[in-house]
Amino acid sequence: MRLDDLQRVLADFDAGYLLTVDPSTARVKVVSVRPALVDGVLVVAGPGRGSLANARANSAVTLVWPPREAGFSLIVDGSAECSGDDVHITPSGGVLHKPAAS
Repeated sequence: MRLDDLQRVLADFDAGYLLTVDPSTARVKVVSVRPALVDGVLVVAGPGRGSLANARANSAVTLVWPPREAGFSLIVDGSAECSGDDVHITPSGGVLHKPAAS
């Protein structure tokens, strides 16, 4: 998926998940989010103290949107910057992920 298509592709998805990593434990923290795409940056409003602390310590984050129905998931990697209680993510890559065949 081209990042230029992100706005159009996001219209097909609902809530997603922000994944950050705690550098002291290497545990992944996952929170449900509804990011807004503003001037090419995904803005996650108020993901919580743990996610903010993780993003400050390690700017590499991932957003995952599960499919609404049987179909593709959206996965976007990016670089996070914290601004107050929000996280601003500059996407570096994205993929529409087809489910594995069973």
